[in-house]
Amino acid sequence: MSKTEFGKGCHLHLIDGSAFIFRAYHALPPLTRKSDGLPIGAVSGFCNMLQRYVDGNHGPDAPTHLAVIFDKGSHTFRNDMYDLYKANREAMPEDLRPQMPLTREATRAFNIACEEMEGYEADDIIATLAVQAREAGGRCTIISSDKDLMQLVGDGVEMHDAMKNKRIDRDGVFEKFGVYPERVVDVQALAGDSVDNVPGAPGIGVKTAALLINEYGDLETLLDRAEEIKQPKRRQTLIEKREQIELSKRLVQLDEKTPLTFTLDDLEVRDPDPETLLGFLAEMEFRTLTKRIADQLGAEAPVIVEKAAPDAAEVVAEDVPFDASKYECIRDAAALRPWINLIRDRGWVAVDTETTGLNEMIAGLVGISLCVEAGSACYIPLTHRAAAADDLFGSDELSEGQMPLNEAIDLLKPVLEDPSILKIGQNMKYDAKIFERYGVRVAPIDDTMLMSYAMHGGEHGHGMDTLSERYLSHTPIPIKPLLGSGKSAITFDKVPIDEATAYAAEDADITLRLWQLFKPQLHRAQVTTVYETLERPLVPVLTEMEMHGIKVDREVLSRMSNAFAQKMAGLEAEIHELAGETFNVGSPAQLGEILFDKMALEGGKKGKTGKYSTGADILEDLATEHELPRRVLDWRQLSKLKSTYTDALQTHINPDTGRVHTSYSITGANTGRLASTDPNLQNIPVRTEEGRRIREAFIAEPGNVLVSLDYSQIELRILAHIAEIDALKQAFADGLDIHAMTASEMFDVPLDEMTPDIRRQAKAINFGVIYGISGFGLARNLRIPRAEAQGFIDRYFERFPGIRRYMDNTVEFAKEHGYVQTLFGRKIHTTEIAAKGPRAGFAKRAAINAPIQGTAADVIRRAMVQMPDAIRGLPAKMLLQVHDELLFEVAEDAVDQTIEAARAVMEGAADPAVKLDVKLTVDAGQGANWAEAH
Repeated sequence: MSKTEFGKGCHLHLIDGSAFIFRAYHALPPLTRKSDGLPIGAVSGFCNMLQRYVDGNHGPDAPTHLAVIFDKGSHTFRNDMYDLYKANREAMPEDLRPQMPLTREATRAFNIACEEMEGYEADDIIATLAVQAREAGGRCTIISSDKDLMQLVGDGVEMHDAMKNKRIDRDGVFEKFGVYPERVVDVQALAGDSVDNVPGAPGIGVKTAALLINEYGDLETLLDRAEEIKQPKRRQTLIEKREQIELSKRLVQLDEKTPLTFTLDDLEVRDPDPETLLGFLAEMEFRTLTKRIADQLGAEAPVIVEKAAPDAAEVVAEDVPFDASKYECIRDAAALRPWINLIRDRGWVAVDTETTGLNEMIAGLVGISLCVEAGSACYIPLTHRAAAADDLFGSDELSEGQMPLNEAIDLLKPVLEDPSILKIGQNMKYDAKIFERYGVRVAPIDDTMLMSYAMHGGEHGHGMDTLSERYLSHTPIPIKPLLGSGKSAITFDKVPIDEATAYAAEDADITLRLWQLFKPQLHRAQVTTVYETLERPLVPVLTEMEMHGIKVDREVLSRMSNAFAQKMAGLEAEIHELAGETFNVGSPAQLGEILFDKMALEGGKKGKTGKYSTGADILEDLATEHELPRRVLDWRQLSKLKSTYTDALQTHINPDTGRVHTSYSITGANTGRLASTDPNLQNIPVRTEEGRRIREAFIAEPGNVLVSLDYSQIELRILAHIAEIDALKQAFADGLDIHAMTASEMFDVPLDEMTPDIRRQAKAINFGVIYGISGFGLARNLRIPRAEAQGFIDRYFERFPGIRRYMDNTVEFAKEHGYVQTLFGRKIHTTEIAAKGPRAGFAKRAAINAPIQGTAADVIRRAMVQMPDAIRGLPAKMLLQVHDELLFEVAEDAVDQTIEAARAVMEGAADPAVKLDVKLTVDAGQGANWAEAH
């Protein structure tokens, strides 16, 4: 192709090469060249991203000029300016290092300009080229989401976030920084950058920086007029740190005059040479990609020596583009049978259901989607409703061109129940419950949501959209445009079948690709055992528990609601008397005026609305010294119990079963604890009389009783083991009252002289320390002055120095590795551990608590997984899990047998994986209702 001079009408695309490489490296599992073991996973992902970029850039926005820009080395002119620049960057992973030069080779093999310069960062080269393109009258699109490049946007220069497929223009920059591109460096100079070790102005973040720059116009004016700043700390920082701030600006300002050794004209788009490109891909042994590109170029794919079937990782690394037009709509048995044959041949299938709602116990099945290989998926519509032009509410008539539901179930049931065929799902418990209601018991399974949770717990959410965007660089078809919102929203059975096919089949396609990606990564992340023993086997256990549900007495709840209403009225009268006037106790604004204006109590803070804040933390602080806030806290507790439980539970009683069916989220907490929703049965207070009374409404069927088995102080036992606290270990071994023993140690009170109040304080400290409680928190819990509470905590650490040692070591480990671990290998990532300000304290407390709470959660998961076998043959059903407690419904004549079997499982649940120094013990109770049993 002959060279043309860059000018008006030309469009330059600049790809941030490092972003592509690191995205490819972190998103994909390790891959090695079969012939010699060379790491090539990042190169594979990089080539796929380049190919997808080339395939997706046609039409009016297609580039006329193109380059991939790389960083040459770690030392640049900025290091001469500031020797600590980027000093805290982690070393490059060993298996990535040999792949870096190969990514340059890959770029050249695609016949794309590949540029880098010693002493300059890729961002400087990009800045210089972008400015040159703008000045020549052309356009420039920077393929990156790097915030440092946002200072360049405007006047023909824009950015494109390939990960989110999102264009970043001037408004997009304002959304990110609160200023337009020309002032971005001013904001960055103030806010600094912990990643690049740019110091900035201590204590000033992006939001504050933007406010200051918008007020004063630019950084220089702000610094010159710093004396005018009203806030003393901010004023002092700007004056004292001026040199540091000015240095920070020089560090973040991109060099738009980098002395380039090439011109824009050298970057003209060129077609790849088939022989060169295919030769490189064959040398890397990328079989799938080599064949695909050979087909596109109309060339013959070279033979790759030692040809072997690609593993799941390689298939995903070289996946096919998403194309909804290729998904098949299955409308009859003749069309479904070939898919069933394909599933049997393959031995696995990704499966997903579409339903009329989110409640698995009442939602109707609308359709089923299947996928056996990336890009090849189908949707089987079953109960879509026909649209009726003259009917505001639609029609009950089924749309034409659908399989009868029973026929589809009959054909799929043998495959879905076949033990030799793996069924893959995203949140498989939901689909398993839907199928169970239609007589299909789905097994065996894999679950991509649980794989992500095992590998990435604490890093991000595990919903399909998040995983698809993060790991497949694909934004799924959104559900909201299909269903609408608000009063005009429809259910999925009203969605036209063509639109439903694209949406539903894509879900199965995404699920299969995620599975192919995640499955081999489990081993690399060293969480295969966690997934195989703690996550996946819990799905059928929870499915059975949730579907069985628990019986609730509606009349008892109704009577309680009335009693709570009366008690609330009595508390309101007391509150009004203490206040000296009547007001709406449920109004935070009116309460704030009473507390802080009329009573002039300390601690009043007004929010953005100008109203006083009266959250629980504020009231708990006040309650340590004043009666009125105590009464308000009691009133709020009753109000919550009434609205959340005694009123709401009545609406959750299933009309068909007469029981309440909660749903457990396996990924609901980072530590491995289950979360209960719709309704939440894990937050019913047990320490208050009213909370215990709510449990009276949960009852057994006639002839049965409820049996509760509860671990005794499991987290303290695990703390004694993990932190190696000999005094606690011995106390547990001797069967002592652990809270009394702690009180005796701390307050030098003999056990036989222990008072309930001293024991209560020790109990609050014992449990508080596990959660990293502060003097503030303990003062609120015990309603005592803060100084006294802090004194208790200080004394606790003096008497049990091993606990402080455990805390310090755990935080250090989290900072070094980015995660903490339970005794069973569960990783809880601590992404905020290096944060500053209040977040840092929260992150440290979470890191300290996670190994203890997480280990306890793992223990009861192991017990739950073993429980069905242990009670098989007994007239007993496991109904609920509430953190350390399991609740069963048992025939009256089998209570002792059930308790014996369940207790043996629970007390031995850690074995043989972990040998605890402290024996686990389980308390058992029984009764006609949950309150009696607990």
